[in-house]
Amino acid sequence: MRFPSFLKWAVAATITMTMMAAPAVARAQAAATSGDTVLKPADMQKMLPASVYYKGQSATTQLRNSGGVKFSDGYYVLATLVDTSGYSTDIQAKYSAYLIAEVPVKIGGSSLPAGVYGVGFIADDKFVVTDVGAHDVLTVSSSTDATLKRPTPLQVTADPAGGYRLWAGRRFVTFSR
Repeated sequence: MRFPSFLKWAVAATITMTMMAAPAVARAQAAATSGDTVLKPADMQKMLPASVYYKGQSATTQLRNSGGVKFSDGYYVLATLVDTSGYSTDIQAKYSAYLIAEVPVKIGGSSLPAGVYGVGFIADDKFVVTDVGAHDVLTVSSSTDATLKRPTPLQVTADPAGGYRLWAGRRFVTFSR
């Protein structure tokens, strides 16, 4: 008599565990089928140049502080911090990183065409995108995550709500295709 009771309990437990695991498996499969890859600095060593052009000067890139996304169709969005010590303070305020978008993206809900840009997090929780001539192209609101355990100068991560986050320390802006 005990064996059938135990068997019923085991079947019920297996069904319960399967139902509880199903959402996690579905999320993992969706991520795997999207084919997008978040890139780390080591992935980008051969893709980004040692220096970049912006506003009539050359700025050294900080490849150790870079990140990006390779989309499933082979296109990239890449970002790297730059050394802006040779620039005026008004340009340094809005240009801390170089952004390369091979495809149009939405940053903070606003459309940005494919191109090469200077970007930076500025006062009043804003993120500014400028062209290589230092002309403003786009300004959106940024967010801050005060609970982030180990902020880095620049990184790209997956956004739990979908898309990606471009971080500078604890400040971030979301982007997607």
